[in-house]
Amino acid sequence: MRRYGDVQLADLGEPQGREAGFARPVVVVTAQVVLDQGPSVVQVVPLTSTIRAYRSEVTIEPDPGNGLETVSAAQCQHIRAIAVGRLAEPIGNVGPQVLNQMREVLADLLDL
Repeated sequence: MRRYGDVQLADLGEPQGREAGFARPVVVVTAQVVLDQGPSVVQVVPLTSTIRAYRSEVTIEPDPGNGLETVSAAQCQHIRAIAVGRLAEPIGNVGPQVLNQMREVLADLLDL
């Protein structure tokens, strides 16, 4: 079962302009109550190994729990909805501390 905060590889397709694209890890940010219903589309935040220190990005250190091999930045400004068929099996989960940081950034970006 998919969980809020899972890190999964996803095929985001051919990017246009400066949007995130290609095959890359993403963090699933759809609410768990929705994930429990088995949606066909989920919201994800792409990860990048290019650290820019933007306020709209959250830096994630690799650890055994998240399955990442390099320091990554969650590009909250690139949140998007994708079909679950674009996702591979989870490689880890970012955990509650990183999720809280991402939630705060997303709330600021979406004026929530």
